[in-house]
Amino acid sequence: MEEDLKKTVREIEALLFLSSHPVSEIDLAEACQVDADHMADAVAQLERDLEPGNRGIQLRRVAGGLTLATDPSTEAVARRLLAKPRTPPLTQAQAETLAIVAYLQPVSRPEIARIRGVSSESAVSSLSERGLIEESGRSRFGATIYRTSALFEKVFGLEGLDALPDPTRFDPTPEDERDLRERLLAAGEQRAET
Repeated sequence: MEEDLKKTVREIEALLFLSSHPVSEIDLAEACQVDADHMADAVAQLERDLEPGNRGIQLRRVAGGLTLATDPSTEAVARRLLAKPRTPPLTQAQAETLAIVAYLQPVSRPEIARIRGVSSESAVSSLSERGLIEESGRSRFGATIYRTSALFEKVFGLEGLDALPDPTRFDPTPEDERDLRERLLAAGEQRAET
């Protein structure tokens, strides 16, 4: 198969994967910047590559376009996977707590509560249950110290903690900035004392 055709086949597969609706060959040809004959050849090649029984997905012609669909023989495993309960999104308290742990780790629950200005027991517990944070020891006062987990890096697509966004690029309102600065300074002074 010539390189141009291979490239177009890869592009079609990517476009169909991204699209939630069937895409016409004309629209695919425009997006890939190829003529109709080249597109027809590429679609035919993709159909051969995705013949039923060869792969977990198939190329289907529906509603005047092309779409990717799962092979019907995979229905049982798909049902088992999709029957699992979905994890709800983080609450604001959980997101704030996770940010504090990510940027200040290792950090104890009392330190998190001082920074947030409210109890963080529930948020810490939920994040720990989800596997986003984990215990990393005890403070000299006996409080559990937390850090982010490998799952945290995976979920947020980070190669490492040094890939966290730079907090100096955060642009809060002057009021938020004053409040945040006061909380962080107070927490920093408290940490320096311990």
